[in-house]
Amino acid sequence: MPALIGGALLASTYHTFRLTPLLYGFILLHCVVLMVGGHYTYAEVPLFENLFNSERNNYDKVGHFFQGFVPALLAREILIRKRVVNGGIWQGFIIISICLAFSAFYELIEWWVALLTGEGAEAFLGTQGYVWDTQSDMGFALLGACCCLAILSSLHDEQLNKLEDI
Repeated sequence: MPALIGGALLASTYHTFRLTPLLYGFILLHCVVLMVGGHYTYAEVPLFENLFNSERNNYDKVGHFFQGFVPALLAREILIRKRVVNGGIWQGFIIISICLAFSAFYELIEWWVALLTGEGAEAFLGTQGYVWDTQSDMGFALLGACCCLAILSSLHDEQLNKLEDI
């Protein structure tokens, strides 16, 4: 469902606020991660069973990494293009804060759904008995946001400059 909502938003804003190809590509990749997790459930995605001798399927950590990585790129693009924040340090701080807020809100949604579904909560949450699941999910989102800013900022700046030339 999040992928479909995101697709509708992207389609509706394509002519009024076109994003960089880099961002569109990572949004697509994030949608694939979400759809694979939704298809198999995050606790049962093939190839992630017993990975690194882990007792749990860690595909959800991939999802949470992308939950920080892609929103960081999106927040960065909006903040730069709308000239919301001046200065790289404040910009990075605000982008990471946005990503952590988004991740925390998602964890709250998971909790609310778990309360409403009762017995199906374990399957929905995919905690697999891991007591630190919520904290590690937010940690992976933080890692994703930091990696995005460290790895893609220069390439993203190049694409933003080309976008402004159009």
